Amino acid sequence: MIQLTNRQARQFLLLKHGLLGEYHFTGKQGVLNFVRQVGCIQYDPIDVCGKNAELVLQSRIKGFTKDMLTELLYIDRILVDYPDKNLAIIPVDDWPYFERYREAARQHAKRYPEMEALIEQVRAHIQNHGALSSDDLKLDGNFAWRSAIHWSSGNNPSRSVLEQMYSTGELIIHHKKGTRKYYDIAGKYIQPKLLNAPEPLESELEHQKWRVLRRIGAVGLLWNRASDAWLNIWGLKAEQRNEVFRQLLHEARIVAVAVEQLKDTLYCLAEDLPLIDAVLQNPAPKWRCELIAPLDNFIWDRKLINELFGFDYTWEIYTPAIKRKFGYYVLPLLFGESFIGRAEVVAERRTGTLVVKNIWYENDIKPTKQLRTALNDCFQSFALFNECGTILREDMD
Repeated sequence: MIQLTNRQARQFLLLKHGLLGEYHFTGKQGVLNFVRQVGCIQYDPIDVCGKNAELVLQSRIKGFTKDMLTELLYIDRILVDYPDKNLAIIPVDDWPYFERYREAARQHAKRYPEMEALIEQVRAHIQNHGALSSDDLKLDGNFAWRSAIHWSSGNNPSRSVLEQMYSTGELIIHHKKGTRKYYDIAGKYIQPKLLNAPEPLESELEHQKWRVLRRIGAVGLLWNRASDAWLNIWGLKAEQRNEVFRQLLHEARIVAVAVEQLKDTLYCLAEDLPLIDAVLQNPAPKWRCELIAPLDNFIWDRKLINELFGFDYTWEIYTPAIKRKFGYYVLPLLFGESFIGRAEVVAERRTGTLVVKNIWYENDIKPTKQLRTALNDCFQSFALFNECGTILREDMD
């Protein structure tokens, strides 16, 4: 059992994520390295000041531009849109590990024999016209349908068929225009050795161990209790999770970590022990100020973040306006080793203006000269990321 102070645990998490000190990740290769480290980043289509996946990357990758992610997804095809922790982006090399979900979708489709004729229409349309969205081909059908993987399409036959074919792995997302997804045949873009690879981990328990390891690595420190960090791992109830943790500890693939004043034991990957050792040397890394994505891997477990950082964050986008404490799309604000508040920032792309509508500081935070300088640097780089030439600070009016 490794013993850490609260500050050491926070430093470990921040250094693991490349959010403290000098940037650990740079450019397009840095994007790829980070996604491989965390396994997946969540995708969300809402774009107030960048989409969630882009926001995750801009806080960590030196020189990040949105084109870098687009190229890795839709030109290089090294990353792929795929359900992991809900809608996500994963390395295409991980494709075989999700074969059991595609097979479940194929079995699920057998309950809808009327869909096969519509699938043939989609195949023919793609053969003749290339990638398509649900608006490009109007299919007739009258059936309620729910994808085996994620979406519910109600009674929109075109969307239902495309998402079913996506669920089975016959289609992938070829590209996106805004929130609209365009699909094409997966075999055109994924190498046969990956596309047709058998399930690498046939046992359900071994598969759950692989996924739990990925999620611990995606966050850095996690506990063996209910958590949003385990979302969309099929069959992982408390009993199964306990057995997964027992085996991973026995195999020395994870390490138990006790943090002062924390009741629950945390766990990190065994491969992160050198970083634990570095933190135990009491480093004094340079502080940065960063805006953090609402669905950032770092804050997947909001209760853990509250316990370690004393920061209580709720994404209020789905909260009725009258009940919101802060705003529609508000981002946590990180400075050095602490969350110092939250900010509402809007990119007005028509005028090329980044509008800082408000900043809510935590109760114990005083905006010192050092903090104001770091904030200005943060907003300058955030404006560049959003291709805005002007910054309007409404929070200072």
